[in-house]
Amino acid sequence: MPALIDLRRRIRSVQNTQQITKAMKTVATAKFRKSQRRVLESRPWWHTWPELLRRAAAWAPPGAHPLLDRRQEMRTTGLVITSDKGLAGAFNSNLLARAQEVFEERARTSEVRLALIGKKAVNHFKRRGFPVALAVAERTDKMTAAEVEAVARELLRLFIFQRTDAVTVVYNEFKSILAPRVTVLPLLPLAAEEEGAGGAPDWEPELRAALVRLLPLGLTLQVLHCFYESQAAEHAARMMAMDNATRNAGELIGRLVLELNKIRQASITKELLEIMTAVEALAG
Repeated sequence: MPALIDLRRRIRSVQNTQQITKAMKTVATAKFRKSQRRVLESRPWWHTWPELLRRAAAWAPPGAHPLLDRRQEMRTTGLVITSDKGLAGAFNSNLLARAQEVFEERARTSEVRLALIGKKAVNHFKRRGFPVALAVAERTDKMTAAEVEAVARELLRLFIFQRTDAVTVVYNEFKSILAPRVTVLPLLPLAAEEEGAGGAPDWEPELRAALVRLLPLGLTLQVLHCFYESQAAEHAARMMAMDNATRNAGELIGRLVLELNKIRQASITKELLEIMTAVEALAG
């Protein structure tokens, strides 16, 4: 039976841990609300771009833009977006398992290189044998839109200069606070919308110039969308994980206090029995 002092120390330790998890939940909740507002307000804008890009790919004449080239997929670049920190439940582990599965499958038919955002992704894949074309492993939670756009432009550059034939993004999409959804998004090459080909406009020079601006902007916004969705999902996962940890700590404290009281009661009962035995012996 553990000593009372050991139980008291353990209770204090769990109480300190509970205070930490409460504080982390508060911080994660504040960050989540900000990220959730940004994602929900921007989704209507972001979700118009995939259809617009598919129509542009269907309408554009051959050779209109290098981002519309469709080549045999001999080289693939994968963008994996994770967090820098843990304590977010299965947020990173589920994503990394899915990304590993996707790119191992691609590696059977093409050469795979990775672009990684997040320390968890960098630490995971540096031991998996995939060459890394680009890695951002520090302060990704503070990355600005300009920094994310720079990553997107690098991916577009690799495709335009034929250093890769396809770009795929693997990220956590925010669906609810209960669980994110691991999403695999084929970014390049663009899939053309078949029914749009029949109503193609006359591609005058002005329209070609518009295409030059439209395609890089739309694809860059798609990468930015993936990044912000991942951030919202991360903060939601950490908020739920810290809430569960706080609740579990409270239950553990309750069990330890109950055990402490039982030991104290047993100790008091034992002392009373010893006193009564001594009294009876003296009386006899």
